[in-house]
Amino acid sequence: MPGRRVVVEADGGARGNPGPAGFGAVVRDAATGEVLAERSESIGVATNNVAEYRGLIAGLEAAREAGASGVEVRMDSKLVVEQMAGRWQIKNPGLRPLAAQAAGLVRRFDTVTYTWIPRERNRHADALANAAMDLAAGVAPEVARDSAAEARAAPPADPTGRAEAHETAAQGSTAKSSWEPRPARTATRLLLLRHGETEYTAQGRYSGRGDVPLSDRGLAQSGATARRVAGLVDSVAAVVSSPLSRCTTMARIVAGGLGDPPVVVEPDLIECDFGEWEGHTFAEVRERWPTELDAWLASPEVAPPGGESFVAVGARVGRAVAKLLAGYPGETVVVVSHVSPVKIALRDALAATDAFLHRLYLDPAGLSIMDIWPDGGMAVRTVNDTAHL
Repeated sequence: MPGRRVVVEADGGARGNPGPAGFGAVVRDAATGEVLAERSESIGVATNNVAEYRGLIAGLEAAREAGASGVEVRMDSKLVVEQMAGRWQIKNPGLRPLAAQAAGLVRRFDTVTYTWIPRERNRHADALANAAMDLAAGVAPEVARDSAAEARAAPPADPTGRAEAHETAAQGSTAKSSWEPRPARTATRLLLLRHGETEYTAQGRYSGRGDVPLSDRGLAQSGATARRVAGLVDSVAAVVSSPLSRCTTMARIVAGGLGDPPVVVEPDLIECDFGEWEGHTFAEVRERWPTELDAWLASPEVAPPGGESFVAVGARVGRAVAKLLAGYPGETVVVVSHVSPVKIALRDALAATDAFLHRLYLDPAGLSIMDIWPDGGMAVRTVNDTAHL
């Protein structure tokens, strides 16, 4: 019997930075939102980030005690979320032991994901943390207890799903919101390409891990795309591709039109595993797996039978993007991938909800362009451009 899935909401802070500090953490049943555990502790004088990490650690420990096998961590600390997800480096040596302790706890679960949420959606953990800070600052214990009681009365924030998880993602970077144009030269520019047409594409069939080659039309589309990309950029650091041949073939064609920059295969850019649906049309899936299809369309945490969920795809796409930013800072990179990874990258950049994944259409050989700055700021410049086809 699989263990339960839980949501850990965690927060921490200090009155001053450093100052009297404390943390709070709440563990909820992912299906019902029921509170399974609370943790709150004053930790003396510390920084905000130390307190936030302590809140995460306490939440993971409580989740383990509750018998959880899968955890979604929700925090309003962008730094902790991005560092634990592996997208940001841990430059502060004082945080590294705490991050290592948290990572050790993570390995005791089957799955752990991280979601940034705004503070108003983290009210329960925030109030517990404030009560702990009150105690650290010498506030009367009865006042702190009142704060904790208010925390327990706070309603759960989206306890049963991830409907708003990506809606606020762009707000979580260290970049301030602004209409002021930003210098493109400091950004890493990603030219995201869906591979050209295959036989399955033309027939409207699910095409995941099966290595279906490009059709003659797909090869022609790849050549047209190579010419378009060559006309858009002065230089490209690399062409990074999914390992499947429909992408690597297109990647080599595109690279050939750009003076042959290196073609790098990135396994995390592979298409979603559609399991038993592979090779079937949507109508066939609807007829044979109606219940499973409805569940899949309703939640990114649900996988096709024998396949992979969009949550899992999103985790590896996040890793892939992080590698690109670390490997090619301030440079232009062409990325040749599939419908699902490209959609997820755009969803996250646009801070869209999960509904975006089923509403955006990407044509074979369609081009999308996004810039990512070192502080986490993003700008999507083009989506599914097919003027070259």
